Amino acid sequence: MKKKKIYLALIFIFVLAFLAVNLSYPKYFNQGADFFNSKFQIQNSKFKIPHFPEIPFKLGLDLQGGSHLLYEADLSQIEPKDYGQAMEGLRDIIERRVNLFGVREPIVQTQEAAGHHRLIVELAGIKDIGEAIKMIGQTPFLEFREQRPEEETQRILEKKKEIEGKSPEEFQQIPDWQLAFEDPYFKSTLLTGKYLKKAEIGFDQTTGKPLVLLRFNDEGSKIFEELTSRNIGKPLAIYIDQIPISIPTVQETISGGKAQITGDFTIDQVKTLVRNLNAGALPVPIELISQQTVGPTLGTISLQKSLKAGIIGFLMVILFLILFYRLPGILASLALVIFLALVLAAFKIISVTLTLAGIAGLILSIGMAVDANILIFSRMREELSEGKSFLISVEEGFRRAWPSIRDGNLTTLIVALILFGFGTSFVKGFALVLSIGILISMFSALFITKNFLGFFVGTKLEKLSWLWR
Repeated sequence: MKKKKIYLALIFIFVLAFLAVNLSYPKYFNQGADFFNSKFQIQNSKFKIPHFPEIPFKLGLDLQGGSHLLYEADLSQIEPKDYGQAMEGLRDIIERRVNLFGVREPIVQTQEAAGHHRLIVELAGIKDIGEAIKMIGQTPFLEFREQRPEEETQRILEKKKEIEGKSPEEFQQIPDWQLAFEDPYFKSTLLTGKYLKKAEIGFDQTTGKPLVLLRFNDEGSKIFEELTSRNIGKPLAIYIDQIPISIPTVQETISGGKAQITGDFTIDQVKTLVRNLNAGALPVPIELISQQTVGPTLGTISLQKSLKAGIIGFLMVILFLILFYRLPGILASLALVIFLALVLAAFKIISVTLTLAGIAGLILSIGMAVDANILIFSRMREELSEGKSFLISVEEGFRRAWPSIRDGNLTTLIVALILFGFGTSFVKGFALVLSIGILISMFSALFITKNFLGFFVGTKLEKLSWLWR
C-alpha cells in the first residue's frame, strides 16, 4: 500500500462524507454560512459561502399520511387482445389527473389477478380525498379542437388580464367574464372520442419513421372530413381531460375515416400517444372497490418509531463492533456513519420515496455493510494469528473475504432486482432502498474501511497486537 495513495483516498473519503452529511442535513452548515457571510459582510459578494440545497426527503403515504385506492376496471366493451393497452392508457390518464390535483409523486399502477384488471392509486399527503376520488373515477374524455380565429384569441386573452387579481365576486361583475376560463387558442368541435374506433402504431413506407394511424366510425368519418376541409394548413389539437396531447397540422381534406399523425416521433412517443388516444376513445369505466386511509398523525408516529428503532439498532451495532473488534471496530463504525450519510444523500439525489418498507430495506443494508466488515476483520485476525505482518494481514484479509462479500451481496442484489421488477409499490420501495444500500455498503467496506486500515500500516499502532486481535 503506497502511503500517498492512501492519503489521497482519505482526503477524497472525508470530502465525500462532508458533502453527503450536509446534503442529507444542511441546516447547521447553512446557518454557519449565514453567520460567516454576515460577520464578514460578504452576503452579496461572489466570495460568499453558498448554501447546500435543502431538499426534503420524500415520504410515502404510510409515513406522511394519505390514501391507498383500489379500482376495478370494466373492460367488457373491449376486445381481450386490447386489455393491456387499455389499462396502460388508463393508467397514464389517471396519473395525469392526480398530478393536476396537486398530489406530489403519486403512484399509479395496474394489476391483473384472477381475471380482474385493477388500478392501484396511492396519494401521499392528500387532504381532500373525496374530490380526488371523484376526479379519478371519471371516464377519460377525448376531443378534437380547431384553432380559434385571431380576434377570438385576443378577446379571451384580454378578458384573462381583466380578471387578474380580482375575487370571484368582483370578476363576476365584468361582462362576458366566462370567456376568461376558455381555451384562448382552440375551440371544441363535434369530434370526440366516441367517434374514434382505434388508434394504432404505423410506419412511414418511405422513411420508416413511426406514426399514429387513426380510424373513425362512419359518423366520425363525416365529421372528420368536414373538420379537415375547413382547417387545411391549420393545427388540429387533440385533448384528453382538457389537456393537449398532440397538435398536428392538417395537410389536406381527409375522407374515408382514416388518418395519420406524423412528426419527428420516437417509437416510445408514438406508443404513448396511441395508448392515450385509445384510452380516451374506449369506454373504460372504473369502480372504487377498496380505500385505505392513513392519517398524518399515524404516519408521523410510524416515522418516529421507525427512526427510533433504526437509531437504537445502529448504536448497538457500533457498540458490538467496538467491544469485539476494538480499533478495527472503531474504524468500521466511522465507515458505517459515512455509509449512512452517503445512502441518505443518494435518496435525495435520485428522489427515492421512503416508506416503512424502505426503512426496513435501509436497516437490512446496514446489516450487510456490517457483515462485510466482520468478514474482513475475521480474515485479518486469522492472518495476524499466524504471525504475518500487519500489511500482509490487511491485504490477505480483504483478498480472502472478497469472494464471500461478493457472493452474499450479489445474491441479495439479484433478489432485490426481482422484487423491484415484479413487486407492487411497497415491495418496490423496499427493493430499491436495499439495492442502493448494498451497492454503497460494498463501496464502504472495500474502499473506505480498507483505506482506514491502510493508514495504520507502518505506524507504531500496528505493533500493538491487542488493538487488532
